[in-house]
Amino acid sequence: QVQLVESGGGLVQAGGSLRLSCAASGRTAGSYTMAWFRQAPGKERQFVAAISWRRDRANYADSVTGRFTIAGDNAKNTVSLQMNSLKPEDTAVYYCAANLYGAVVSVQSAYDSWGQGTQVTVSS
Repeated sequence: QVQLVESGGGLVQAGGSLRLSCAASGRTAGSYTMAWFRQAPGKERQFVAAISWRRDRANYADSVTGRFTIAGDNAKNTVSLQMNSLKPEDTAVYYCAANLYGAVVSVQSAYDSWGQGTQVTVSS
């Protein structure tokens, strides 16, 4: 398994932007399909975005399409999530996940490595 550490969370006003980063170690991140999930208080964890291990295909949840962008930098073994036009409903703990040579899917069970999460709070 790969070890994942998220960073970049924080407090931002509605309409603002944040950039999350996920650093992978233990094995080259270039072999892993990477994804972001989020969990708001009292709600189930939900899919946000994913990028293929070749970094040539991405998939997004309908709620973030057009506002969020996922990207991978294999030279740095990082995957980022650029979040623009943030809304209060984007408030959640954001988790990075990885799946070795996996398909770009939104199903949590497809990912076998998870980070500890980073808090994103969007104020109205």
